[in-house]
Amino acid sequence: MTAVSHEVDLLIVGAGPTGLFAAYYAGFRGMSVALVDALPEPGGQVTAMYPEKMIFDVAGFPEVRGRDLVAALVEQADQYAPRYLLGRHAVDLSDVDGGLLVGVGGDEAVRAGAVLITAGIGEFSPRPLPAGGDWTGRGVVHFIPELSVHSGHDVVVVGGGDSAFDWALALHPVARSVTLVHRRARFRAHPGLVSKVEDLGVPLITPAEVVAIRGDHHGVHEVEVEVGGAERRVLPAQTVVAALGFTADLGPIEGWGLALEKRSILVDTTMRTNRPRVYAAGDVAAYPGKVKLIATGFGEAATAVNNIAVELNPDAHLFPGHSSNLP
Repeated sequence: MTAVSHEVDLLIVGAGPTGLFAAYYAGFRGMSVALVDALPEPGGQVTAMYPEKMIFDVAGFPEVRGRDLVAALVEQADQYAPRYLLGRHAVDLSDVDGGLLVGVGGDEAVRAGAVLITAGIGEFSPRPLPAGGDWTGRGVVHFIPELSVHSGHDVVVVGGGDSAFDWALALHPVARSVTLVHRRARFRAHPGLVSKVEDLGVPLITPAEVVAIRGDHHGVHEVEVEVGGAERRVLPAQTVVAALGFTADLGPIEGWGLALEKRSILVDTTMRTNRPRVYAAGDVAAYPGKVKLIATGFGEAATAVNNIAVELNPDAHLFPGHSSNLP
């Protein structure tokens, strides 16, 4: 039997930037909050995929590094002590008297007055490197949370999209060498990114594929690349970054009886879904004219939380007042 492990006013499903700001705002509105996320740390895609990348379109920051934005959002939310249920999946959703019950794996569940889904693109899985084999986690990586871990390494980045070139740029100052390998002569990455990497003198080997990775129990030592379908080259490597994209889906959320459109959840102007007391915000939410930006998610989080506040307490005001006027 599923046991109620936590009881809160609001359960937020997804601890990315939108979810973290929603946690702050819900605390500001006097709600108790829990966040559940399948990843082991907060930050969502920003933490997992581009923590070292500079972000330029967050209001108030001419530029901000991904990890620094997440750290500031966590600090902001922590004023109201939200509970983090990380490395956990929101599995099922059911109605209970006066609220909702969300299973979070195993035999545990969270009872909440309302649920706000801020799951971004959902659960994402990196596309594997065919030659990666058993080297994943032992030299072959898909994401780089800490650049310093690869300091002094020979790095081979595999891929031709923006992520591949972003990692090449980020790793260049700390690695001993960086080489980019792509199976086509043309790149999907923005031409400006390609030019920046070329200007640094990073070798771009195309059209080429990684056909073998070799090493020992300490990790990867070298990568064998086939160029043009004929020539073989061996490159030194202690890190291989497989930047081949990812697949994503909403996972169990797709079975919650929500109105969906292309893996997004349809909402109205209050961010309410078709299911009572269930709201959505950020990239996972869809409505006519939607623009998927972090900045948009912040505004949607505030809209959702203020409407949830009224739904949970009809005597509450929709407009909370300006924070600068409050004690």
